[in-house]
Amino acid sequence: MKKLIVASFLALGMYGVNAQEQQPSQVQEGTVLEIAKPAGSEYQHINFPKKNIIIKRGGIASDKLVYGEKVVVTQVTQKKDGTTQIRIKPVDGTRFYRALRSVTVDYDQAIAAGELTK
Repeated sequence: MKKLIVASFLALGMYGVNAQEQQPSQVQEGTVLEIAKPAGSEYQHINFPKKNIIIKRGGIASDKLVYGEKVVVTQVTQKKDGTTQIRIKPVDGTRFYRALRSVTVDYDQAIAAGELTK
């Protein structure tokens, strides 16, 4: 009887471990997303350069220029640690902050933090 109980716990434990595997992100090239307001004062998972770099490139360092901006995914990369990194650019062909053509994003973390919405 003990052997049966131990065997059933092992079988259920193995089933639970397999169920916890991380599923790949369902984002593909061409997916349209929207940039939302950051939770803090700046974006944590959308990799915009610092404000002084934007100004040096001739841009305007105001976050109001990117709030609500529709973006399209141009590249999807799976990292070795299992996270998904994407490259985005504005749908209308303009530049972020009038200086950057595209930026990289840590997709899963940005969606969880609410910086990107579908």
